[in-house]
Amino acid sequence: MTAITIRDVPDPILDNLKLKAAQAGKSLQSYLLDLFTREAATPSLADMMTRLDRETRADVSTADILSAIDDGRERR
Repeated sequence: MTAITIRDVPDPILDNLKLKAAQAGKSLQSYLLDLFTREAATPSLADMMTRLDRETRADVSTADILSAIDDGRERR
C-alpha cells in the first residue's frame, strides 16, 4: 500500500479533522482513509450525467405528452 503525505495543512483544518476523527472513535489516519475511500467511490458529476442520459432515454413525442396532459385535464 502507498503512503500519502499532505504538506502545509493549516492548523485549524488539522484540528477540525482530529476532532472529527475523535468523535467518530477513530485515529486520524483511519478517519482520513475512510474519507478518501468514500470520495474515490463517489462517481463524478460527468459520470452521473452519462449514466442518467443512458438510463433515462424515452421514445415519447411531444404529441404524446400533450395528449396525456389533455387526457388528465378531461378527467378532472
